[in-house]
Amino acid sequence: MSIEKLSIIIPAYNEGATIKELLNKIINVDLIDNIQKEIIIIDDCSLDNTIEIIKQFIRENPEENIYLIEQAVNQGKGAALHCGIKEAGGDAIIIQDADLEYDPEDYNVLLKPLINGAADVVYGSRFMGGKPHRILFFWHSIGNKFLTYISNMFTNLNLTDMETCYKIFRADILKKLDLREKKFGFEPEVTAKISRIPKIRIYEVGISYYGRVYEEGKKINASDGFHAIWCVLKYNLFSR
Repeated sequence: MSIEKLSIIIPAYNEGATIKELLNKIINVDLIDNIQKEIIIIDDCSLDNTIEIIKQFIRENPEENIYLIEQAVNQGKGAALHCGIKEAGGDAIIIQDADLEYDPEDYNVLLKPLINGAADVVYGSRFMGGKPHRILFFWHSIGNKFLTYISNMFTNLNLTDMETCYKIFRADILKKLDLREKKFGFEPEVTAKISRIPKIRIYEVGISYYGRVYEEGKKINASDGFHAIWCVLKYNLFSR
């Protein structure tokens, strides 16, 4: 696949502590094959200084293709992603959380199967490969693996990390999906829907993971996990 531009979609909510460092990491990454970057940030009505930091960063880096979209009300991560996907102008689209749990240096690892013409979608797994992983919550890891397991049962995929943030898609494929989830149900929904595309080629590569604790701003909790289970059932059984 020929990729001239990569759209990087960043949903952000109260990420003033990390957003500048993340943006610096992104613009400092040199993508393979001279691929250009387009950064689309969707602020989900942050209550801290996230917007001010982003606007200042854009002013200080006018040569970068950075676009800020401000949601009028807080709608959730999924709603922010829907907006970013609609506005994306790249040949490929990657999801990037606004915290520092995922490393933009892994973009090239994710891009290679697309560029080589082997894949249409690539998942970045936190549970495979030899890259650094911060050791954190036991039950979170069990929960992630359980969600991946039940998702795989219905999709007939053999993913190791369905819940990963890092997913890169051919833009034409992602834009055609009718995505509905406005909160944290994006991962099981998009996985269910891409798995049903005839002859879709899904790959998985190992990535690094620098997880954070709740004191550092981690937002996902047990209720989001139960909602993800519901989304696995909903989009694989009840809403096809």
